Order: sequence, then structure tokens, then C-alpha cells
Amino acid sequence: MFKLFRENVRIALESIKSQLLRTILTIIIIGIGIWALVGILSAVKALENTISSDFASMGANTFNIQRYEFQVQRHGGEREKVNPVISYNDIREFNETYNYPYTQTSISFRATGAAEVKFENEKTDPEVQVYGVNEHYLANTGTEIDRGREFTFFDIQNNNKVCLIGSDFLKNLFKNDDPINKTISIRGVKFKVIGVLESKGATFGNNQDLKVLIPIQVARSIYTDPMINYTISIMVDDKEMMAGAQDAAIVAFRNVRRLSPIEENNFGIERSDDLINRIASITGVLEISAWIISIITILGSSIALMNIMLVSVTERTREIGVRKALGATRSTISTQFFIETIVIGQLGSVLGIILGIATGIAFAALTGFEFSMPWMALIGATIISFLTAVIAGSYPASKAAKLDPIESLRYE
Repeated sequence: MFKLFRENVRIALESIKSQLLRTILTIIIIGIGIWALVGILSAVKALENTISSDFASMGANTFNIQRYEFQVQRHGGEREKVNPVISYNDIREFNETYNYPYTQTSISFRATGAAEVKFENEKTDPEVQVYGVNEHYLANTGTEIDRGREFTFFDIQNNNKVCLIGSDFLKNLFKNDDPINKTISIRGVKFKVIGVLESKGATFGNNQDLKVLIPIQVARSIYTDPMINYTISIMVDDKEMMAGAQDAAIVAFRNVRRLSPIEENNFGIERSDDLINRIASITGVLEISAWIISIITILGSSIALMNIMLVSVTERTREIGVRKALGATRSTISTQFFIETIVIGQLGSVLGIILGIATGIAFAALTGFEFSMPWMALIGATIISFLTAVIAGSYPASKAAKLDPIESLRYE
């Protein structure tokens, strides 16, 4: 049985060589369909893994109060509503009035994304992000300390000139030195390094490891832009209390904004798991689109594959007659043409998978995302290409098997 199968594969490859151009074109058409499927799903998987891991680091028990919702809705030609920034007075009043049990509130703002950090005679490019934070920022954002210590309550309350730095500083400023207890300078203000943050990588080109965290009041004294927008992050110890804590936060911030009961919120509130679910729904649409595109392309390639096999049957009519005269049965002839079709289909599948994986790796490398192998796409691609070959090869194989041996021998 295996010997017969091997012989059929050998004959199939010989036949492919005899009509090389048509076969290559068919393989490319099949490969494009598989490439679309594997490539898009690889890119979507890399996107989903990276974003989900970033938002998951916030913790399932955390929600944010921010200027806008994650996605601002537009209704027809209606102009987008402009919410006021969350000001320092807003966060101070909220912090004084919000006292829901078993919660801790982190207050932070992004002071700049173009700071220059100096250490002795060395300095960085002006691309460092500086954040003003309080003592709960690390816990609420899921940020870990790699070495050193984190901020204490007294660091924040006493406005100590201390800082936490990202792991990328170990590659430039402190390449050959331990940064702990060293002094760096930002805008002429000196800070003692008390800790190094664990690496988080980059998202959408935003390097999470090239940043400095400093006490929030110290940051406000250095960066005095009146339109600074603050973020409030609230962590709840017990997930069962999340809904109550969120409702209380909305009420408290509405009071801060002096909103009447009939006015809509002029701020956004987002939970980390809501964001993950929303991203999953978006990537789900992209995955469905990838399947539709690839299936349409592969169906088109099945017509080309059927055509090339019909031409092959016609060109090899005399050969089929000789085989039947020598004792080949209908099933033998049919199997031979089936295997030829499947070989062409699988060659197209292999080509598409290689191109698709290469596309996914290139996309992940260019965007800084985390690549992972889309196993479902690979399995699906193999099955689809196999089924396509079976469907496309059914009629040509049946036609070849039904040829009359005497008429075939007379065929010129």
C-alpha cells in the first residue's frame, strides 16, 4: 500500500515537472490565499497578545478615571464632545472625598515624553518619559521593581528628590555601573535613584522601559503646564466590591465636576478587563475577515487547480489508455490524479504558511509586538488546502478513470 502511494507521488511530481508553469501559477494562487490567512492571523495574534498583556498588568481589580472613555463615540455628523482635562484641583478634591473601603487610589500624570537625563558626563537623547506619581502607582499599574525599593508614603509626602528608572537606563547611562543611590539630573534637578523598574518592552513604538518616575509634587514643580491632564487609578482589594467602588467613584467625581443629575459625565471610566474584552472583539472581527479573504482566494484557486488537472487528463489520455491496457483499474487511475491534485495543493499550502509566518514575524519585529505561532491558522490552512485539492480533483480524477482504454489508445 505504501509502495503504491510512493509510486503515485513520484508520478505526480513527474507530471508537475512536465507542466511546470501552470503548476507554479496554481501553487502561487493557493499560496496567496493561505498567506492572507496565516499572515493576518499572525499579525492579529501578536497585536492581541501584546495589548492584552499590557492591559492585564493593570490587574482585574483596577479601574481608571480619565479624560475620555477608551473609545469616543461619534453619532452621524455630531461633533465629538470635548471633556475638560482632569486638573490638579480635581484629583486633590477627589482624593479628599473618595473613601470607599478596601481601595487605594493612584494619581499620576505624564509630565513629558522628551526629557534629557544626565548622569555625570553622560546624557540620554531627549526621548525619556517622565511621570509624576504617588506611592500607589506601582501596585495599581502592575509595575514591578527589578532592584532597589519602591516609593514610600514619606517619599511622596515629603517631596523627596528620589526616582525610579526604567530598565533601559542599564543599557546606556549605567552600562557598567549599579544605578542604585546614584544621582541623575532632570531639567537641572538632581534625583537619587532608589530603584529600577522591571522591563515591560514597547507597545506601538512607545518604549515602556525608558522612563523615570518621580514624586508627583516634585514633578508639578518642574513641569508647570496649566493644561496637565491627570489619571486616577483605583484598585479594589476584593473583586466583588468592584461595582460598588466604581459607582462610588463616579458619584464622587461628578460632585467634583459640579454636574447636575441630568448632565452626562464629562469624564471617562475604564476597567482593565473591559478594555481586554473590547480588544478581543476587535481582533475577532479581523480574524473573521482573514478567514473570509483566504477562503474566497482559495476557492478561486480551486477553479485554476481543476482546470490544470482537466488539461492534464486531456494531454495524458493516451498514457491513461496504456495504463488501463496494462491492467490499471479505475481506482488506480483516479487515485493517481487525486494525489497529483493534493500534492499541488499542499505545495501551495507550504508556500503560503512560510510567507504567512514570515509576515507575522516581520510585523511583530517592526511594531515591537510579541510574536506567537498561530497554530489554529496553520491547522486550518492545511485542512482548507487539502479539502480544496480534493474538491478540485474530484471531477478530473473521475473523468480520467472513466476514459475508455481503446479510445484512449487511439487519441492523438
